[in-house]
Amino acid sequence: MVDERFDVRVQGLLPGMRVTLHALLRSEDGDFWEGFGYYVSDDSGTVTVSKDASLGGSYDGVESMGLLWSMKPIPGSRTGLRYRKNDVQARTDLHISVYKDHLTHSFQEKTQLASAVAERWYMAPGVQRVDVTEKGLKGTLFIPPGPGPFPAVLDLWGGARGLVEYRSALLASRGYVALSLEYCDHKDEVGKPQNVGIEYFEAAITLLRQHPQVCPERVAIFGLSYGAFLSMHMAAYSSVIKPRCIVCISLSHVIPGSGSMVDMPGLIKRLMQNKHYDEEKPQIWRDSLLPIPDDPLKKLEVDRIKCPILLIVGEDDQSCPASESADDMKQIMERGGNSHLLTVLSYPGAGHLIEPPYTPHCQASNFMLADTRSKVMILWGGQTKAHSQAQEDSWNKILAFFEQHLYRNPSD
Repeated sequence: MVDERFDVRVQGLLPGMRVTLHALLRSEDGDFWEGFGYYVSDDSGTVTVSKDASLGGSYDGVESMGLLWSMKPIPGSRTGLRYRKNDVQARTDLHISVYKDHLTHSFQEKTQLASAVAERWYMAPGVQRVDVTEKGLKGTLFIPPGPGPFPAVLDLWGGARGLVEYRSALLASRGYVALSLEYCDHKDEVGKPQNVGIEYFEAAITLLRQHPQVCPERVAIFGLSYGAFLSMHMAAYSSVIKPRCIVCISLSHVIPGSGSMVDMPGLIKRLMQNKHYDEEKPQIWRDSLLPIPDDPLKKLEVDRIKCPILLIVGEDDQSCPASESADDMKQIMERGGNSHLLTVLSYPGAGHLIEPPYTPHCQASNFMLADTRSKVMILWGGQTKAHSQAQEDSWNKILAFFEQHLYRNPSD
């Protein structure tokens, strides 16, 4: 599974031999990504990545998964790329090769000493993938193997267009029915773009609760970025949804627009009003939501929420003021008497896009504006090693949080 560690060992080298370990994969868009480390074999002619330090390359130090999380597009690639898995039913082939000496580029032109292919999967054997179109919804349901019933998670991504399934596939592989829901590119019956209201998400939760393989009283919401805002909004204001718990990554609780609950054009307009960038560099959006307003009407009433919340913050988030929002939310919940429900994981050096572990760090990437269909470059932030450590640590704690609140009874 892609969220599991593996070990790379090279044997049969000469003692004290300088080698480069190189990892290469091809995205479904046809782009190549690579990571590499410099090693010196021990007295037995062996390199063990989990024990030996990389002396340079795309990462350094003892990093058993550095070949993956340090990956970048190969030189000459298109700009603004972000690695994302689209077809979660297909494996990802990771090509790992050994080269003599410490190399920096043009690996494909060099002779390999040895190579192997590691197969990585987002869906465990037996997980079902089901398209969802009923009740006006657009999404994908992932169901673990076995009779159930299982706890369930409504999985919401950010403001980018398209349906993102890979986190839901991983959750189902860990024992949760997971519904990945599209809401930013919603259209009515004749194909006209349409904002959705809270009723859309209530229909999604109802679908989950009525599924025969779901424990109806054990449903959570998991949101990233604008999906995190929506998760908190639903928990605070919906009389229908009432989740058992919530996980939010990179959240701003500042109300971004007006009108419908999902006002992406309004949000983008506000973010771009005070953009801090020049034409050659990515846009920085976080300052457009600062300072955190004092007016409570301009923020979510998070003191209304009555379920446990796990809030994950990247302290180098350049897309939203996640740290400032977390501090303000804590104060609001303390005044409301429910701060005991809030757990904050704050990671120095982590950026906005905190994904499942061993995913290549994306510091900046292209972003498609939904209203104009134009493309801009957005700075998400983060330093590669610190961000990658945050991804691994937070994922393990997210799974532990779900296990605590969805599998165990409150009295346990």
